Amino acid sequence: MSEKKMAVMYGAGGIGRGFLGQLFYLSGYDTVFIDAKEQLAAEINRCGQYPIYITNGDRYEPFIVSNVSAVAASRTSDVAKKISEAYVMATAVGANYLKHIASDIIAGLRMRMVRDAEPLNIIICENIIDADVYLRTIVCEQLNEAEKAWCQKNVGFVEASIGRMIPAVPEHIKTVEPLAVCVEPYSTLPVNKKAIVGETPDIYNLLPSEPFQLYVRRKLYMHYMSHAITAYLGAIYNYKYIYEASGDFGIRFVTLGALTEASNALAREFRIDNYTLLQYSFDLLSRFDNRLLGDTIARVGRDTARKLSADDRICGLIRLCHKNSVTPHYVMIGLAAALHFNCEGDESSREVYEFTRSNGVRAALAHYSGITDPAICERTERLYNMLGKAPLLDLINLPD
Repeated sequence: MSEKKMAVMYGAGGIGRGFLGQLFYLSGYDTVFIDAKEQLAAEINRCGQYPIYITNGDRYEPFIVSNVSAVAASRTSDVAKKISEAYVMATAVGANYLKHIASDIIAGLRMRMVRDAEPLNIIICENIIDADVYLRTIVCEQLNEAEKAWCQKNVGFVEASIGRMIPAVPEHIKTVEPLAVCVEPYSTLPVNKKAIVGETPDIYNLLPSEPFQLYVRRKLYMHYMSHAITAYLGAIYNYKYIYEASGDFGIRFVTLGALTEASNALAREFRIDNYTLLQYSFDLLSRFDNRLLGDTIARVGRDTARKLSADDRICGLIRLCHKNSVTPHYVMIGLAAALHFNCEGDESSREVYEFTRSNGVRAALAHYSGITDPAICERTERLYNMLGKAPLLDLINLPD
């Protein structure tokens, strides 16, 4: 084994190779990927490195990640051994797959316990609320009392907020370099500072944060919300790509207004200055302009029923605004636009679209979002009826 510290990355997909793998390399670690795809693991071992293509305007900037190896997940004893030797570990396997890797983690932790190894922090990069609680629970329920006590003191289950966008790799790159990953330049990794056990891992661009819920909410109510609103308004004006919609002055103005409302609500909720949140807003809009991300309106807007649920990106933000005495005028424009969204092949969005046409905006808001507030319903209904018929900037100035 190398004298360098070792990082174990469970999951060698887009986030694993395209985000954590790069940060581990920049931090000077040897990185061992664990993945269920044996062919992928074999290719990583054959090459010992892989390229990342950073999207920058209209060109790709190549970056080589080296000092990497891999172990197929089926080789459970080898996986456990690597976990037992790691300085830091991360997961990016998909929320539904976490339960399948728990036994490997447990085996590795038991080996660490026997030799009284230094604490291990597991950075959990999964798109699930309270991913740290979930993984800790499914691991600890299989431990005896002594092992649980040791785990409590020596293992950090550290939730991360993943904001980096990972677009599909173009065929002309994939054909020549099958391990290639395309990424956007943004590479900050906020993690829950309170969950870290022992020393904070020395990882490039790691941002230990407290209160971490601010970053969880920021991702949902700023990044996901503004992305969705850009898509829903973009669909009304017949754009295909997010970068096209983002370049439309009216759509950008509405999206920035919604981000400002979100910034004000979050700042009041967490009792912080909203300066950094407003900075984040402008940064997000510039990231949406990245044409090489190739993000389509259809992909970002799909599954409207889920995205309009009570605690999700748009309606959850409206509730947060209401709680903190912020009027969500711009967010409601996005809400009205979402009810118009009807993407071919997306049954969820078609259902919302048809339900709204048949039963009306107020019934749709109550059914999908649990919103019955008369003022919100009345304004959203007016906006819904005007979208696509009046200039977008007229909706901004719609009187109460």
